[in-house]
Amino acid sequence: MKQVRTKIAGMGYYVPENVVTNDDLAKVMDTNDEWIQERTGIKERRYVTRMKETAATMGVEASKKAMEKAGVTAEDIDFVIFATLSPDYFFPGCGVLVQRELGLDKVGALDIRNQCSGFIYGLSVADQFIKTGMYKNILLIGGEAHSSGLDFSTRGRNVTVIFGDGAGAVVLQPTEEDGKGVLTTHLHSDGRYAEKLAFINPGSHGGAHTGNTEYYDEDVYGELMMTQKIMDAGDRYPNMEGPFVFKNAVRRFPEVINEALSATGHSVEDIDMLIPHQANLRISQFVQSIMGLPDDKVFNNIQKYGNTTAASIPIALCEAYDAGKVKDGDLVCLAAFGSGFTWASALIRW
Repeated sequence: MKQVRTKIAGMGYYVPENVVTNDDLAKVMDTNDEWIQERTGIKERRYVTRMKETAATMGVEASKKAMEKAGVTAEDIDFVIFATLSPDYFFPGCGVLVQRELGLDKVGALDIRNQCSGFIYGLSVADQFIKTGMYKNILLIGGEAHSSGLDFSTRGRNVTVIFGDGAGAVVLQPTEEDGKGVLTTHLHSDGRYAEKLAFINPGSHGGAHTGNTEYYDEDVYGELMMTQKIMDAGDRYPNMEGPFVFKNAVRRFPEVINEALSATGHSVEDIDMLIPHQANLRISQFVQSIMGLPDDKVFNNIQKYGNTTAASIPIALCEAYDAGKVKDGDLVCLAAFGSGFTWASALIRW
């Protein structure tokens, strides 16, 4: 009996039309193109058109392209997985919004909140469903509308300059072709550092995790999501301890890549294409150097899109494939590290 694995049958991505350059950001905060490129490698990013585009609407557009390339229709999709840190609503999740907009008939919809590692986490979950025969056509989406929640002032520049908007999607199907498909996935987390890279407010914690209760009144209910004190202090945006995140990222990326290689009996030399989560070009270059990979075996597009978190790997994978950099028979490695901390890898024989 042949082994069933998961293959990527079709891919698609969507990025908004609005191009925001480093010079554009310099108009609203104390920064400049040289400063941003030196620290992140980013030249420009895309932002949604407000009141028209969201994580879910971009996910729908990316999904339509992926479904067309896979040769499937809405009637064929039997499960949806949506990874995002910037959902349209606090609840319900984006998965059901995509299900509604695409007209998928009452199929299950799962939302994943693993931030930068979300797409690989979703791939791992989908892989189990397909290998067990539970589903035959899974739509996996990573979509982010970061620009709706960033601090566009000098106070927030260290975070704001990094992120962009976009979505990527893949259709996953079973395959019995020898040696092809998803070979292995590896998922990890370390919650000790959850607040080092986080979007803490609004939230229902009331300071319970951080010990910072100054924004809340102990005996007043109904205020834990957002208070006037939080608004006044500007403490309602993402925060990041950049050097600490960088230090951990460049450690975990090689670890989890080597884990995937070891599990399948491969070596670094066997990798035809590494597609890292587009966190920071300096992180990708550092990891590339540690792994000893040449430029033609690592794909980066953060220069033009910024960090699109859960969307970054499917967008990059789609672009790499369209450019002929991922070909039939190639060994493709996906890797991510981010908030949580979480990190993950997947090894795919194309």
